[in-house]
Amino acid sequence: MLMRLFTFLLLLLAAQAQAQAQVVRWPLMRVPEASEPVRLQSLAIRGAVSGSMAETTVRMVFFNPNLRQLEGTLEFPLAEGQQLTGFSLDIDGALRPAVPVEKKRGREILEAEERRGIDPGLLEQTAGNQFRLRVYPIPAGGSRTVELRYVETLKREQGRLAWLLPLSYGAPPQDTRLELDLSGVREEPALIGASGLLNFERYAGGYRARLARPLKAADGAVKLLLDADLAQRVYVQEFGGARYFMAELPVGTQRVARPLPKVVGLLWDSSGSAASHPREAQLQALDRYFKALGRAEVRLIRLRDRAEAPQVFRIAEGNWEMLRKALSTTVYDGASALGDWKPQADVGEYLLFSDGLNNYGSQRFPALAANQRLYALAPQLGADTARLAALAERSGGQLTAIDPQRPEAAAEALLSDGPQLRAMGASGAGELLADVAGARDGLLRVAGKLSAATARVELTVLEQGKPRAIAFDIDAATPSGSLAAWWWASRKLQELDGEHELRRGAIRRLGAEFGIPSRETSLIVLERLEDYVRHEVLPPEPMRAAYDKLKMVRGQQLAQKRQKQLDSVVRAFERKVAWWEKSYPKDMPLPVKPRPPVVLQDGMYERSESPQAMRLPTPAPAAPPPPSYLAPGGVASNFASADTRMVTVTGSSISRDAEVESRQNGGASIALKKWQADAPYIQRMKAAAPDRMYAVYLDERPSYLNSSAFFLDAAGILFDKGQRELALRVLSNLAEMELENRQVLRVLGYRLMQAGAPELAVPVFEQVQLLGEEEPQSFRDLGLALADCGRWQRAVDQLYEVVLRPWDGRFPEIELIALAEMNEALAKAQAKGVKVDVSQIDSRLLKNLPLDLRVVLTWDADNSDMDLWVTDPNGERSFYGHRLTYQGGMMSPDMTGGYGPEEFSLRHAKPGVYRVEANFYGHRQQIVAGATTLQLKFSTGFGTAAAKDQMVTLRLAGQGSTVLVGEFEVKPKK
Repeated sequence: MLMRLFTFLLLLLAAQAQAQAQVVRWPLMRVPEASEPVRLQSLAIRGAVSGSMAETTVRMVFFNPNLRQLEGTLEFPLAEGQQLTGFSLDIDGALRPAVPVEKKRGREILEAEERRGIDPGLLEQTAGNQFRLRVYPIPAGGSRTVELRYVETLKREQGRLAWLLPLSYGAPPQDTRLELDLSGVREEPALIGASGLLNFERYAGGYRARLARPLKAADGAVKLLLDADLAQRVYVQEFGGARYFMAELPVGTQRVARPLPKVVGLLWDSSGSAASHPREAQLQALDRYFKALGRAEVRLIRLRDRAEAPQVFRIAEGNWEMLRKALSTTVYDGASALGDWKPQADVGEYLLFSDGLNNYGSQRFPALAANQRLYALAPQLGADTARLAALAERSGGQLTAIDPQRPEAAAEALLSDGPQLRAMGASGAGELLADVAGARDGLLRVAGKLSAATARVELTVLEQGKPRAIAFDIDAATPSGSLAAWWWASRKLQELDGEHELRRGAIRRLGAEFGIPSRETSLIVLERLEDYVRHEVLPPEPMRAAYDKLKMVRGQQLAQKRQKQLDSVVRAFERKVAWWEKSYPKDMPLPVKPRPPVVLQDGMYERSESPQAMRLPTPAPAAPPPPSYLAPGGVASNFASADTRMVTVTGSSISRDAEVESRQNGGASIALKKWQADAPYIQRMKAAAPDRMYAVYLDERPSYLNSSAFFLDAAGILFDKGQRELALRVLSNLAEMELENRQVLRVLGYRLMQAGAPELAVPVFEQVQLLGEEEPQSFRDLGLALADCGRWQRAVDQLYEVVLRPWDGRFPEIELIALAEMNEALAKAQAKGVKVDVSQIDSRLLKNLPLDLRVVLTWDADNSDMDLWVTDPNGERSFYGHRLTYQGGMMSPDMTGGYGPEEFSLRHAKPGVYRVEANFYGHRQQIVAGATTLQLKFSTGFGTAAAKDQMVTLRLAGQGSTVLVGEFEVKPKK
């Protein structure tokens, strides 16, 4: 068997955002279907506090006791105020630091290296403040070492700084070491939880801490309260040729009550991801807020894949029982579309309870009126704090993270105003940034870039309604600090993240400059110098000189690659045109040779023969230039000409013209075999009354939260029963399952297309393209969705991109499939009177090739091979090893490396039944994969005005699985 995936959700810093009563432990590695789990063999933690900031390094050694090598994935959230600053991976016995790389490029490199069996490591931000680290391989009977580094700003609690340590484990390793340097701490820290765990040692600059006993599973979360001196501090740091400063400025913490509105809008995140929010703490915070409000009107809007209509509740004398009951019975289901609602002019302020994830739809968050505020209240762990803070602060509101142990603090933030920054300026410095939210804890942080040897910074802070001036100077005597540049960069990223869609380029440049993982940059470790050169990734500093020399040798080989790609596609297209123009016999052929046997050796996927070369006629002469009646750059279209023979779905009405008389059959119909899984929840849903079906789904949902099959099946049943809106909601859960998993998102997009919702599919495929630009399917899928929406120009541009780019060899002739779809889209646009600019398209590729029958197979699994089989009325099967049939049916080359598409094309179909089957041939995955989801698109009259399409989704589990998907029936000509 091939290597299988272990997926271990390492909630790396969860303890730092959870109190003792709600501990999130670091689970051990889970290896589905493996004999023994991969285990954490040793752990070493080093931490240092300086002022109000802490820097932590966590080194982990993972041991694989299994007899196969594995691929590892660590997924973990960070709390508000925490920022990853780097990671290292062991290569040849030594830790090698990661270097920044553009995010989509990082994924491309990782997967290319994995296919070559090379050791890569990739750390990336997924959504919000959540991260993923992928490591390959962890050898059988061996170990890998990973080191993570992060920085955080500490918050005040009970007048002291609170530091939650990452020590919460289900089964901590025996080899655990901890070293803490508490600089500037005046008194021995108070240890909350895990009694007797640490020894504190006094030294001149503060305290040091070490483990006094082994870590136990029962220790839970461990918090230190530090009596640090919070005096004004200013630091300077040189980084990348620039000088940065950061200042910590004590401010008053007293708050003043603010005027409260008479009408409140309550935006309640009811998506599937919101089910894990600290519900009781949210309700406690609202209880204090409404009691202070007294009498008011509340308009509740639940946000999911689509916003629900507002519900109105009256609050009298602080009594909000009806609203509380409504919130307590909220159903959490569907994806997150935060922008799918409209503000109402008479609402005084909006309260947004959300994690800030926005993974569905294309709507932007609506702008509020000048007299309206937005207050965002988020869970402490994993929320998109950058987005939420930007949304709140631009209206004069603020973001508050709800502490499950202190919900009253969130209520206080809603009911009163703390210190506010009113003005900030400097001489000798620029690009000033401030942490306004941090001022609520009594410490205002300010940073900027120095433009002169000396500088003066002046601020005005409003405390209890009164302005106070604060100023400080920076000169040669200002001490240096190692976190000044990082804090400025981190704050700048947060500012840019608030408008991520508009500022992607700036985010990418900043992340690359400072080596910080962001929405647009990742951190990568490669094994060999040649790998850095081949992928054009700047290596760590010790490897730079050798890298420059090797890069010069390789650089000259890349210049002509794109032109060669285009020339190759033109030659292949000429061969396809020659096939299309040739007449093939429609009588019975001689007996065909039997299919050669399939061989699986040692569990490894292997073909027993190479695909048979397709014997095609000699290419026709080069196509003439477009006819004169077309505009310059127009496309030659035979969309409704006499050369196109219409094949129609039986029973449909089509116009009769000259070409009807010349066709060789009497039309075709599509019959799809209804595919249904046999899971137990399916029978329950089918047996339920229509008004109880969704309730049954909700009852089963907690058992299948990580199963895309469950949501696909449940949505399919709801579609079949006519409950379209609920079906779309259930289907949208795929966007919430595994953040930034393009395979799952592809399935979601395909199913939305099948459901006739291409406008919903377009933003899904746009996200897939951002995640997997190295794969041609990302452009093809988006192009097809855009075409279904009638957005012809973008559709053609996306499909032509498939033609232009040089792709990995595992996607043979996908360019020809995209070309057929591009020319069909152009013909449809022209028939509708829409002009599409094709001036950038090579005119040799502009020719529509209509077909009687067409089938396209795609699937969701990388490094896997599904086969399309089509058996015609002669009994002749077209498949990868027999690509050209006697009557002219043509199968595209075998896609053995994942995703497809595989395409069957037949220009002139003889009457009879055509059986379409799908076969799971094999895979080369390093993961434990469940059933593979397949999509098949059946088309009659492809490229003509009478084209009809039908789609079907199904799953195959296990090599050798074969299923009859559907049939074409071509009628004899009358």
